[in-house]
Amino acid sequence: MTANKIFTYLAFSVCFFSLLAGCKNKKNPKESYENSPMYDFASPKIIHLPIELDEISGIAYYPKDTSVFAVIDEDGLLYKIPIMDPSKTRNWVFDKARDYEDLVVRDSTFYALVSNGDIVSIHFDGDSITTQKSTFSETSGKKTNEFEGMYLDSNRIIIMCKECEEDKKRKISFYYFNDSSYKHYLSLDAAPIAEKMDKNKVELKASAVAVNPITNELYIISSVNKVLLITDKSGKLKKLYTLNPKIYKQPEGIAFTPAGDLIISNEVFLENHATLLILKNKLK
Repeated sequence: MTANKIFTYLAFSVCFFSLLAGCKNKKNPKESYENSPMYDFASPKIIHLPIELDEISGIAYYPKDTSVFAVIDEDGLLYKIPIMDPSKTRNWVFDKARDYEDLVVRDSTFYALVSNGDIVSIHFDGDSITTQKSTFSETSGKKTNEFEGMYLDSNRIIIMCKECEEDKKRKISFYYFNDSSYKHYLSLDAAPIAEKMDKNKVELKASAVAVNPITNELYIISSVNKVLLITDKSGKLKKLYTLNPKIYKQPEGIAFTPAGDLIISNEVFLENHATLLILKNKLK
């Protein structure tokens, strides 16, 4: 064998075994995303939804019949999704087209959040529906203000800023809704979140929020950043989880069952289906 051939052979061998070693050291994608003590974020149960729910945004769990109620972007439609058989999904028209973002249910009345902070209450009387709209005057004339998250705290309805002009990326404001009036509820300090996300200023853009009934903590999800924040009721950050974008492709809704199972809704992404992701509470 000539010297040139020997050199070529040795160089090839070094490259080959280096590549092989790199492959052995490469982590399984599931291992690169942290799970919590309560939830296995890497392996949720995935429920594919009908095409009419491609733009699913807010969700609320209805324990009386193991169903998820939902709203979608743009259309004033309330959907009922039986978890055991999503093919039996049905809907009701409750309003004209608006940018609906989240949903909660309180005492059999549903509340749908509009992106500008307005809230539409939906009440069933048999098969007929009555609605009432409340206007969030804090956002009047402020086109940049946007809300996507709403949750129940001790039966109080709270809405959360996705991007509000007055926050200036230093805080995240929450407002308490009572019938037709709104009051400032709390402000979440953005600095610890920015630090956890390795950013100079926070650009959380929260897409949904809910209270875990077992731990009494707030779970805040951001579709843009693919992160899940856990805070206490005062808004103090306790934990931040980075989510696998191959699973959490466009998470826009979050809800809990009374037993603490976590439900996350994904809007349709590219050619795939909108989905519900069910994460069982491992501690129950």
